[in-house]
Amino acid sequence: MNILTTSRGALGLTRFPEDPRDQLRAWDASDEYLLRHLEEETPRGTVVVVGDRWGTLVTALATHRPVQITDSYLTQQATRANLARNRTQDEAAGVRLLSTQDTPPDRIDVLLVRVPKSLALLEDQLQRLAPHLHAETVVVGTGMATEIHTSTLKLFERIVGPTRTSLAVKKARLIFCTPDPDRTGTAAVAGEPWPRSYELPGGIGAMSGRTVTNHAGIFCADRLDIGTRLFLQHLPRPGGPVRVVDLGCGNGVVGTAVAVADPEADVVFTDESFQAVASAEATFRANTGPSAKAEFLVGDGLAGMARESVDLVLNNPPFHTHRALTDSTSWRMFTGARAALRPGGELWVIGNRHLGYHVRLRRLFGNCETVASNPKFVVLRAVKRR
Repeated sequence: MNILTTSRGALGLTRFPEDPRDQLRAWDASDEYLLRHLEEETPRGTVVVVGDRWGTLVTALATHRPVQITDSYLTQQATRANLARNRTQDEAAGVRLLSTQDTPPDRIDVLLVRVPKSLALLEDQLQRLAPHLHAETVVVGTGMATEIHTSTLKLFERIVGPTRTSLAVKKARLIFCTPDPDRTGTAAVAGEPWPRSYELPGGIGAMSGRTVTNHAGIFCADRLDIGTRLFLQHLPRPGGPVRVVDLGCGNGVVGTAVAVADPEADVVFTDESFQAVASAEATFRANTGPSAKAEFLVGDGLAGMARESVDLVLNNPPFHTHRALTDSTSWRMFTGARAALRPGGELWVIGNRHLGYHVRLRRLFGNCETVASNPKFVVLRAVKRR
């Protein structure tokens, strides 16, 4: 746990799940910059915080009863933990936690935006929120200078209104935007709407020529990435009423491929992104019909899955959390998969060659086989022994 000192007091903050070995903080200079700015301009009315990474902003502003909007289940869990650690029960209860798929408040008086990595997600959220702004709404964005580009400012300008930036402090900047009712009133229908769909190419097994749907912020929202292409070409064919988990499902193309090839399979789609799980359900429904059955879970990997209840786990693990490179997420996914798999069950992983997942899988499972590879990616298979 690290301590953030603010004018509202010292806050003990952690990421989620909490790991005492984790040296990464739950905030950065852009969060500090925004909080210092708000010391001079006290938020009034309905405060909405978008993209708060680990609940730092919401925890610091809890006395203003803010509404948090995030795409991340882990962010929601971190926020709950940080609120419980630093705020009274009444203050914590006054904070509302919404996902990017939920309906925002009718009226927003203060909008605070932590600029996300995905420009598409920023566009989608600004379009969803703009109709709820009014001429007096205070709109402030924040991010590290490397995260704020000309395209970022143009989005604020086009969807919300006139925009300017602050000077950089500790390599962080603020974005100030004045809502223009002529723009915010039409923002919800401006530009290309999300979700978006595209047709898959041939030569990838059961999903050849089928449709994939992506909500804003999903990786490779307009095309099939080359790693997933290789995975689809070499997916196992379990057959029968087996239970399969598409772990870190993204748009759900991998799990849907299993469901199309084996209608008896019980497929579970899970991801920590609300946008991803919504995309996976849309992809599944478009290719299997309304009567097909599957589970769609937003959560922390397989943390809530019963032990030895799964026959097959398919996984394309991320190797970063926000902008920090880390293998902690993939390790949690692998250990969670081993716990959830029945004896004889299999974990199949697609990953970049240089990440060396085979080393970790051999350490955890005692075995690891290379199923397929190309110059950049490798498909690995590990079997759970008794």
